[in-house]
Amino acid sequence: MTDTALELHQLSSGPKVFAILTSSDEAGHIRGNRQNFIDLIKVGTQMGFIVYVLPVEKLSLRHSQQQGYVYNRSSKSWQRRLMPFPDVIYNRIPNREIERTEKVRKKLKACQRDSRITIFNPYFFNKWELFKWLKASPLAKAYLPSTRRLTSPIILERMLERYPFLYLKPESGKAGKGIMTISYKPDSSLPYRLNIQERMTSTTYNCVTFKKLWSRISEEMDQTPYIVQQGIRLATYRNHKFDLRALIQKNISGQWEITGLGARVAGSTSITTHVPRGGRIDDPVKLLSYAFSAKDSHIIVEKASKAAVIIASQIEKQSKYRLGEMSMDIGVDTNGNVWFFEANSKPMKFDEPHIRQKSLQRIFQYGHYLVGS
Repeated sequence: MTDTALELHQLSSGPKVFAILTSSDEAGHIRGNRQNFIDLIKVGTQMGFIVYVLPVEKLSLRHSQQQGYVYNRSSKSWQRRLMPFPDVIYNRIPNREIERTEKVRKKLKACQRDSRITIFNPYFFNKWELFKWLKASPLAKAYLPSTRRLTSPIILERMLERYPFLYLKPESGKAGKGIMTISYKPDSSLPYRLNIQERMTSTTYNCVTFKKLWSRISEEMDQTPYIVQQGIRLATYRNHKFDLRALIQKNISGQWEITGLGARVAGSTSITTHVPRGGRIDDPVKLLSYAFSAKDSHIIVEKASKAAVIIASQIEKQSKYRLGEMSMDIGVDTNGNVWFFEANSKPMKFDEPHIRQKSLQRIFQYGHYLVGS
């Protein structure tokens, strides 16, 4: 970016300004996926925007210029510069703890009220809120496993009576962290089998009584809010379960569209398919063709894509937030039925090259829609 480009912004016909909102650490270095920021700046600039990274700590709605960061490709370094006031803010604050602080929440709310700015994806999602929002729509509700907030042992006991296989998930978890599964076989001498997801593997506990099961679960939860969810027997590829990852984004018309659909295969000792927990990336059509048939694989991909758009629309409607993208975990059971598991308002970048490039372009296509150009 040149000084001439910044001067052009002073003209009414000049380029619009797109700020990527993040946070900074104690040393003043920007947090988050810097390579993602570099890619966004490159694509956004090519598509006619002035793009910079803006730490939320430096965001000031009272000043016409902001202390932002640009990337110098020749020196391969980040440089702090005074940048024009943003027309669009894309929230990429990297963790919930920072986003939950009073100062940051006040700033985000102020941005939402400010008529000069359009901010999208203002907050992380909470799993329990997601399910409440989706239950309000008959169309979206059809894709939901039975889900309750885990506030007492009675709730868990009743869920086990209905579903002998359950998932326990932290309400604000990320990338599979803190997930547990329970299998219940009443005729067994050790009827309760608890699996706890560790970093790259899982640990199994067999419990003789529900009381001992609850004691171990309570220790693991450690006051963290959890949900309990009907377990879905996922389709498998060579004895490894898999699920689908959808990226849904707004297009240049401001409408939801599937940008891409990937697949994640669970590791041999993992209870989730997340790559940081030992899962791996694969092709959805290949996996679905193996589990079902070539013809069925395309039908299931269409079903999953349709479900993702319905669910994204309902989340935005019920949350009352302006959203521009989300990723979604979608399960396919052994009968080929599609299930919604989770949505993320701050998607990690997809490693599939065709999805990655399209996703970057779509961010700025939606940006053009927001600024009316």
